Amino acid sequence: MFTAYNIVENKKFVEKPVIGRHIYGELYGCDPEILSDEKKLVEIIREASRIGGFTLLDVKAWKIHPGVSAVGIVLESHISIHTWPEHAFATVDVYTCGSTGDPEAAYLYIVKSLKAKRFTMKTSDRSYEWE
Repeated sequence: MFTAYNIVENKKFVEKPVIGRHIYGELYGCDPEILSDEKKLVEIIREASRIGGFTLLDVKAWKIHPGVSAVGIVLESHISIHTWPEHAFATVDVYTCGSTGDPEAAYLYIVKSLKAKRFTMKTSDRSYEWE
């Protein structure tokens, strides 16, 4: 089981179950042809879902000239890619509920598939704070 750690007042670490993990960021210098291709982005989300170990329920893409928004609904939560081919730029989110799956592996696959020259990768522990 994955766990996150929270420092409490007495400076000891308290283990807590991870309820949600969110990997997200910005991708720069991407291939504009891929960023404009709805079908290719759907394929990338399908494969990212497989690599992350998620259960893909559905994936859709919408052309929002000149970019594309593509969203994969996974049983564990979602994967999204929003593109601006005119800037060779994309934003990506991989969010998973629970401790199963590997959102980081899915995110890095998307980075590679979009041929990003530079990217940020941020993480957020979306776990429940009960104390």
